Amino acid sequence: MSLFSKMDSKIINTTRAFELPFARLAFFVVYFWFGILKLFDASPANPLVDSLLQKTLPFMTFGTFIMLLGVYELIIGISFLIPRLSRVSIFLLIPHLIVTVMPLILLPAITWQSWFIPTLEGQYIIKNILIIALALEIAGSLRPMKSR
Repeated sequence: MSLFSKMDSKIINTTRAFELPFARLAFFVVYFWFGILKLFDASPANPLVDSLLQKTLPFMTFGTFIMLLGVYELIIGISFLIPRLSRVSIFLLIPHLIVTVMPLILLPAITWQSWFIPTLEGQYIIKNILIIALALEIAGSLRPMKSR
């Protein structure tokens, strides 16, 4: 085995030991941080959230919705830290991702400069593909549930 092959093997084995804990930590950091910002009315996403709210749930006040969304994101973040809650975490993540992609369709003036050229807000939403990939990595690491 060549030196390069040995180093390659060592790097791969080392990263395997850290991939899931780091993935969980990444989810926690992103969702907890973004959730806290919403609770303190400091999120740069608030105008986008408000515009989406007006299109989808105009009967709900922004203050109520942003608090609920912030708490929901905190719960997602915390749940990803607890391996036994992986299925719950992914279950909670799915509706969040559906809602966060909605502005690409419902608010094109905010999310697109022109055809296939996203605004900064659009790029922020499109990066959720990475969140989906990371969630799939965590889901793929789960063992099937035993039937009763």
